[in-house]
Amino acid sequence: MADTDQHTMRRDLRREIAGTIGVLTDEHDFRVMRRYRTFTFDDHAAYLEQVEGLLRTRAQQGSHTTLALFDPQDYADYCKAKGLDADDPANRTRFTAALATTGPTVPYEGQPLADLLPTLVDEAVRQATWEYAATLLARLGPCATCGEDIGRAAFTRASDLLARILDTAPPGDRHLVCSVTAPPETLVAVLQADDETDDTGLPLDDAEALEFTTVLALGLATQSPGGLVMRTTAPGARDQIYGWRLRGEGLEPLTAGEVFDAYCTDVESGELISPESGVDYCFPPNLGPGGRPPGHAH
Repeated sequence: MADTDQHTMRRDLRREIAGTIGVLTDEHDFRVMRRYRTFTFDDHAAYLEQVEGLLRTRAQQGSHTTLALFDPQDYADYCKAKGLDADDPANRTRFTAALATTGPTVPYEGQPLADLLPTLVDEAVRQATWEYAATLLARLGPCATCGEDIGRAAFTRASDLLARILDTAPPGDRHLVCSVTAPPETLVAVLQADDETDDTGLPLDDAEALEFTTVLALGLATQSPGGLVMRTTAPGARDQIYGWRLRGEGLEPLTAGEVFDAYCTDVESGELISPESGVDYCFPPNLGPGGRPPGHAH
């Protein structure tokens, strides 16, 4: 009877333990991991099937599981820095545990793995974008004229501009995209502000808002080419799309025609494509005096 009670308690305790699985999302990373003798999988599709089976089993047992993006190069660097044997499965587990606290993760809630993996990759891209933009901002240092920290000042300005953009937007759900041309490639940040969220007084998603503001700040601080586009959606109303280009340390409104051209031109071919129905391409609201920065440019 005591053994039965102990088994029941252990089973219940397992349900209280959250777990993280590091997953190899693409074929290239999978092939890299095959160089390790203790990594016994030889087919990526079969590997993903086993991962999904494990996720379902843990869910049926009442266990909560998150997925983390397992990067073989990051893992090799981790083992080298700590003097660990990369071919030891225990060290893969240790690395995955570290990912749970430092890397992007997504919770498994019963959805197909094929739907979950793109979300995980998107989270990884978001984090990498923010880290890269934040690093570049930090490297800008102080202004030679006034001594003010350029990155910090740009972040404050970007935060103020974002608040003005949201405050002047028409009612509805708002979808913002900010793109900044920065070497080696264009940085893109996305922010979703739902109308219901604002009505309840709850803040925006902290991670999305931080990433968006950082990318915008980088564009302002470096005066890089870029733009910001807003789309609003409300029941019973036509969608509205408008935006700004980054100009100097401020934002310059795009005309309705420029917004139309941007949305109705194929990026690769340059040919016109049919506009969406139920959409108005508009001139943006006035952001007030905060649309352009006062004083000297850093």
